[in-house]
Amino acid sequence: MLVPFSDEYFMKQAYHEAEKAFEKGEIPVGAVVVCNQQIIARAHNLTECLNDVTAHAEIQVLTAAFNFLGAKYLNTCTLYVTLEPCVMCAGALYWSQIQKVIFACRDEKRGAGRFKQELYHPKTLVQNGLMEKECRSILKNFFELKRI
Repeated sequence: MLVPFSDEYFMKQAYHEAEKAFEKGEIPVGAVVVCNQQIIARAHNLTECLNDVTAHAEIQVLTAAFNFLGAKYLNTCTLYVTLEPCVMCAGALYWSQIQKVIFACRDEKRGAGRFKQELYHPKTLVQNGLMEKECRSILKNFFELKRI
């Protein structure tokens, strides 16, 4: 009998992506897309490496998931991401019609939750707080090192 993976397992995979971003000097945000208990895409921020301000982890992972499925909608998928999506990423998630978004920590400065208007698709379930401490810590460490 196949035992399903937990939300924490998938968030840990997103966290591993954030660690890869950290090692590259990117803001450490990682993401995975899961469909039927299988990771179909994984990514991390690449804005510095690609010289592209839109190369957020969410955009990268959505593109990989669309390519994997050969479809433009992710209405049976879940996104796990270490930081709350920004408005740009929330817009992309809206258009993808993703079933669920689970993020670790809020982004008080740029997160989509700062806005009263609902930015996600009406059918998208949004949850937060999973592995918040760990994901906030890697971000804090990254920015502390940048200030040295």
